[in-house]
Amino acid sequence: MSSLTTMTSQALRGSGITARKNNRSRALQVKAMAGTGRFFVGGNWKCNGTVESVNQLVKDLNSGSIPSDVDVVIAPTFVHLETVRQNITGPYEIAAQNCWTGKGGAFTGEISAEMIKDMDIPWVILGHSERRSLCGESVDVVGKKVEYALSQGLKVIGCIGETLEERESGEMFNVLNEQLEPIVKAVDDWSNVVIAYEPVWAIGTGVVATPDQAQEAHAFVRSWLSDHIGKDTAESVRILYGGSVNDGNCVELAKKEDVDGFLVGGASLKGDSFVQICNANKASATA
Repeated sequence: MSSLTTMTSQALRGSGITARKNNRSRALQVKAMAGTGRFFVGGNWKCNGTVESVNQLVKDLNSGSIPSDVDVVIAPTFVHLETVRQNITGPYEIAAQNCWTGKGGAFTGEISAEMIKDMDIPWVILGHSERRSLCGESVDVVGKKVEYALSQGLKVIGCIGETLEERESGEMFNVLNEQLEPIVKAVDDWSNVVIAYEPVWAIGTGVVATPDQAQEAHAFVRSWLSDHIGKDTAESVRILYGGSVNDGNCVELAKKEDVDGFLVGGASLKGDSFVQICNANKASATA
């Protein structure tokens, strides 16, 4: 176990419900509403893959069995998008991992929504914590990206999530509120958007939020959406959990009423594991 994982685990054990205590009045108002949308699983390959490994992963995914009532979207690197698009079969849709705030032009290293759409790629991931922290993307930049991507006909996986420090200090709900606001302002049609809650302290650390911690955050997001876009629409929005999801913990997480699916990182690079995660909702119904 890495030192980061150990520190995170100890911090969460020592004050894992600090955020709930410090936000008691807000937490008491959060009630499970339960989503009504189809189960959704996204696979974010991040900055991983070679031609050989991507071809093998595509073969593994093509040989897997995916339930007909689950939406599955995979997000290769930009350089592998075309290879995956040409060779993936079955129910899989494809996403890009980022796009620019507007039309293309003199923006070295960027990719525009028009380019993604022109490649017949229907989805894009926006607002991931790694983009926010490593690339300095503010909440306003994320909002602009969401607005422009939707205007060009793309569908969006919008990511939100708090750091360990923000959770421990009792700022979790405030952070989620701040991240949700510009996304909500950018959306007219919520059938083209899913929200991925990814606690930053659980991404790539091996530490996963407990099912109750995930449910608490998801219930808050749905309640917040209900207040801002209406109860019926909020119930239809898919809210995904992301953060060290794997084939060993996905079934328990899928049992929670406001967890409508997953955005998977490392485990999405393993075909068999990812296919099992795509079957988590079916497995949770019989577990």
